[in-house]
Amino acid sequence: MDLQQIKNFLKLAEELHFWNTASKMNITQSALSRQIQALENELDIKLFERNKRHVKLTTSGQFLRDKYAGMMEEFTFIHQFAKKVELGEYGTFRIAHPDSITFTILPEILKQISHQFPDLQLELIQLLYENEQEFLTEYKIDLAITRDMNSLEQICSRKIGSNTLSLVVPDNHCIRNFTDITPEHIRKEKFILPMAHQQSSYLKIVEQFFKLFDFDPKTHHRSDFGSTIMSLVSNGLGISILPTSFSKNTMSGIRFIELPIQSDLYMSWRSDDENPILKNILGIINSTLNLANPDLEKCDSISQ
Repeated sequence: MDLQQIKNFLKLAEELHFWNTASKMNITQSALSRQIQALENELDIKLFERNKRHVKLTTSGQFLRDKYAGMMEEFTFIHQFAKKVELGEYGTFRIAHPDSITFTILPEILKQISHQFPDLQLELIQLLYENEQEFLTEYKIDLAITRDMNSLEQICSRKIGSNTLSLVVPDNHCIRNFTDITPEHIRKEKFILPMAHQQSSYLKIVEQFFKLFDFDPKTHHRSDFGSTIMSLVSNGLGISILPTSFSKNTMSGIRFIELPIQSDLYMSWRSDDENPILKNILGIINSTLNLANPDLEKCDSISQ
């Protein structure tokens, strides 16, 4: 028994006419008769009562017609979704992203993905820097948007934007603008900084601020999550340095003072990943951010 035999049986059960059924199924009447006879022999069930003038379903034939019809609807549904999977239009895709793009480019990217591929399920994850590359290489995530450069050959990275950094202070702080930032002011401050990962290129960019004023900061709290840092600053537990994009957050009690220091944003993915969803997602990110489309087979690997 094969799928085509079942389709031919169902059509004959609908038409109850061998010649009409054979014509609609694009086979000869004799071939249809042989298929029905072979199906009856295989199942050891008589499906049709037939003579020269009439074709009629048996009781067993009626039962199988109803069961097979439901199966064919399920098969059609399954095949449609299998095609969506093949085209990267259905499935689950996991994206790790920094807190800093939550109120800027991330909502627009997600809106475009939802509009173009409504059957995709996205899982959004925030990771510590030290886990990003591990999660990619171990297939725990599919794409990482990060401010750290990639250091692994099997990971492809592409720059997708830049953002200045800002000094983040309580709203009532004496530093009101960039000209107020002096060694005397900041050397007495308590700083809330990213976790001290030695390989973090983003941390090295943050440290440029302290090189400008030639001093080592007093670090009382560390966190890789900007929303946490902003909450600590608003509660008077110190000041910090964050991407200026965090200023789009509506949290009150803090002020952003833009610095002449820039941080780049990258997207990274496995170079051997053949998941069709990945190609679709990268295409949407590129079009949303007005970037050139990446060649997945010849991607640029950005390493430290």
